[in-house]
Amino acid sequence: MNVKVTGRHVEVGPALRRHAETALGETVSKFFERALDATVTFDKRGHEFTVDIKAHVSRGLHVLGEGRAEDPYAAFNKASEHVAKRLRRNKRRIRDHHAAPPRELETLSAQKYILAHDEEPEIEQADAGTAGNGSGEPVVIADMTTDIASLTVGEAVMRMDLADLPAMMFRNVAHGGLNMVYRRADGHIGWVDPEGVAETQ
Repeated sequence: MNVKVTGRHVEVGPALRRHAETALGETVSKFFERALDATVTFDKRGHEFTVDIKAHVSRGLHVLGEGRAEDPYAAFNKASEHVAKRLRRNKRRIRDHHAAPPRELETLSAQKYILAHDEEPEIEQADAGTAGNGSGEPVVIADMTTDIASLTVGEAVMRMDLADLPAMMFRNVAHGGLNMVYRRADGHIGWVDPEGVAETQ
C-alpha cells in the first residue's frame, strides 16, 4: 500500500515517516492484502499534535482515523488504533465483501450543496435564483458533483462506519430506489427506505 505522509505547521522527519508508513501498512494488511493507498497528515497547533488518516482500502471503501496528543508518535498511534478499531468492528462485513462475487456498482450522479450556517451573514449571490436573497432560505456557499453508489444496506452501513460519517445516501440494489442510513442518538443505526412504505400500501 502506498502511504503518503505530509505535515502542516510541522516538519515530518524520516524516522516518523517510516514509523507511520510501516505501522499503518501492518494494520491495514490484516484486513486488506492489496489495499490501494493512504494519506497521513500531521498537524501541530500550540503544544498539541493532531493526525488524520484516510486509507483507501478497496474500491469505494475508505477508512478514517484521527488522534491527538502532545507527542507526534502518540497522536499517530491513536489515529492508527481508530483505523484498526473500525476495521475490527466491520470484520464480518469486510469478510463478506471479499467473498462476494464481483458486482458492477452503478452510480447515480447528483449535485451536492454546502449551506452556510444560520449564524453566518448572508452572502450576496450573482444569481437572483440562488438561495439566501432575503427569502429566508439558506445561503449556498459551494456546490459540487457527487456519486451515489448502488449498495446493499449492509454495505452502506459498513462504508458509513469505516469513513466515520453521520449518514450515507445510497441506491438500494434490491429495488434501485434511494435509501439512507444514519447514526441515531441512542447508538443504533437508522435506515430510511421510501420503497418499503410503497410496498405496504
